Amino acid sequence: MLILGIETSCDDTSAAIVRDGKEILSNIVSSQDEFHKAFSGVVPEIASRRHLESINHVVKYAFEEAGLEMGGVDSIAVTTRPGLIGSLIVGLSAAKAYAYSWNKPIIPINHISAHLYSAAFGGDLDYPLIGLVISGGHTLLIKASSPTDLEFLGTTIDDAVGEAYDKIAKHFGLGYPGGPVIDRLASQGDSRAYNFPMSLLNQDKHRYNFSFSGIKTAVIHQRDRFKKDSSKSEDVKDIAASFQNTVSEILLEKVKRAVRDTGIKRVAVAGGVAANSSINRVFTEQDEFKAVFPPRKLCTDNAAMVAGIAFHVKEKYSYKEAMLFDAKSRIIKKGYKK
Repeated sequence: MLILGIETSCDDTSAAIVRDGKEILSNIVSSQDEFHKAFSGVVPEIASRRHLESINHVVKYAFEEAGLEMGGVDSIAVTTRPGLIGSLIVGLSAAKAYAYSWNKPIIPINHISAHLYSAAFGGDLDYPLIGLVISGGHTLLIKASSPTDLEFLGTTIDDAVGEAYDKIAKHFGLGYPGGPVIDRLASQGDSRAYNFPMSLLNQDKHRYNFSFSGIKTAVIHQRDRFKKDSSKSEDVKDIAASFQNTVSEILLEKVKRAVRDTGIKRVAVAGGVAANSSINRVFTEQDEFKAVFPPRKLCTDNAAMVAGIAFHVKEKYSYKEAMLFDAKSRIIKKGYKK
């Protein structure tokens, strides 16, 4: 089964064609970083306008790269939530137009479940598993019984982890997006130079929830309090390394809680921040569970993950049921399978 995926939830315009949920025939991504760089963050109005200008070209290139004629797919999958409303409307409107023109069904896809599924392109995913989705807009801990059966365990109560990276990078004038540049600087710094606080929250009320506002504030405004050697001059490389090391430990500790509580020793880490070298190393080196990551190029927003999970959505439910898929990947209309 060939599925065209369309992803426009934030600031990347992407189209991909995937066969049977696993074989990527094409995956085109048009980045908008240069248009948002001056603002050190995504401007929704700019994002939606750029999607509008790019979407048809990106879809065309996806078919060309896959070696297919336009419309030569069985279904069209499109991200419908969560995301920036203007950006989502562009993608959904395009999908509806193609579906009408080619007489193909539409499969609406949840962005979070698609991100988690992207790890399947990095290796076989054995269910059940614990999922960690980390990006500029999301920090979620999930228990997944299948690609389409997700239980949300915890989320951030303030900043998303990628948001903390971006805000710290903005404060130090490092550029946008902040994740890659901080990761690059951290590789040259001393991760023990600062002892930044780990916000693990109350183990009962917020056992699986995250908070990154505290460490963001510590790094930006209070770093002198956490410096181990006051005689050393401040080095942004050491700050980056120490911050990144602390974030990795926070994420690891929360995942370990879920692993111990559920007994599930398989973990999939996905989202843009999953490309971070420190997080990848920390999760790979520990021995409490097996961690799987997507290929680096599939960590950020892309349509291959949308088309990939759409295969399982379409296989598990009828088309009518798939149209009722809600934000938690469950059927919400009374009478349908829960």
